Amino acid sequence: MFEWGWPWLFLLLPLPWLALRWWPAADEQGAALHLPYDDVLDPAVVAGSARRVFTGLGLAWLIWALLVTAVARPQWVGEPTDLPRSGREMLLALDVSGSMNIGDMSINGEQVTRFQAMQAIVGDFITRRTGDRVGLILFGSNAYLLTPLTFDVKTVRTQLDEATVGLAGRETAIGDALGLAVKRLRERPAAQRVVVLLTDGVNTAGEIEPRKAAELAQKEKVKVYTIGLGSERMRVDDFFGSRTVNPSADLDAALLTEIAEKTGGHFFRARDTTELAGIYREIDRFEPAADQNERFRPVSELFHIPLGLALALALLPLLDPRRYAGLFRSRAA
Repeated sequence: MFEWGWPWLFLLLPLPWLALRWWPAADEQGAALHLPYDDVLDPAVVAGSARRVFTGLGLAWLIWALLVTAVARPQWVGEPTDLPRSGREMLLALDVSGSMNIGDMSINGEQVTRFQAMQAIVGDFITRRTGDRVGLILFGSNAYLLTPLTFDVKTVRTQLDEATVGLAGRETAIGDALGLAVKRLRERPAAQRVVVLLTDGVNTAGEIEPRKAAELAQKEKVKVYTIGLGSERMRVDDFFGSRTVNPSADLDAALLTEIAEKTGGHFFRARDTTELAGIYREIDRFEPAADQNERFRPVSELFHIPLGLALALALLPLLDPRRYAGLFRSRAA
């Protein structure tokens, strides 16, 4: 849609006419010599001179009109577009160590591994975070920033779907994962820094001790939600027959609780996919995503078009000064 930014500036269009109308003429000031014998001049010469005067004045008026048009800001305004309102700066730190291959989870009655359950439920959580900057950290023996903070939640979910167990090593570096998250969030707005850390084990690798990483998170005002994943009962078959074991015996719930409490977050325990899905819905409640969009209309400024034409026309008198003599003459009496 074509619009004018400052249409009221068109009121300036008659300004040169008003100046000519009210500015005293040269003979009224007594400074000009009046020739009483203009009628003896050649009519062809007089007509040619008059044409040059009117051509020059017409060009001057056209240049003025184009300049006024330029300052009135002609613009093309596009259709309204919804932009997500900036919300949280959220990093998801996910365990991809070897133990995430344990098949003690189920989805729709089908047995799946912890990693597969995490992919499905965390993927849905990511999709719901429209308006937040979301990033993805995967950790095993080492911690890696797989996806930097971005509004493009579709890309973040795609990266999660393409990840595999053991991608970052077979051990578990909880401290390194949290330390990397704090490092990436420390330059973000303080009230919006959130980490959701999911693991199924105990810290067995890495250079940063988890409690030291929690202190850094507390200092940088990074809120950390921790999730301990894994069933407490699982039937396995061995040489002696079938027996029930606790596949989450190594889960360090005390450490995860301490990290969450120290940073103002919360520790959750997910023993199955139903609990895990409920936990991420609870985090949605604690850290609501942006639910309102800002509306934006792209504006393309077009002032350069009339301004360029005005400058081009202003150069014409330099090419043929006689033809545009009206630009260089005072108003006649």
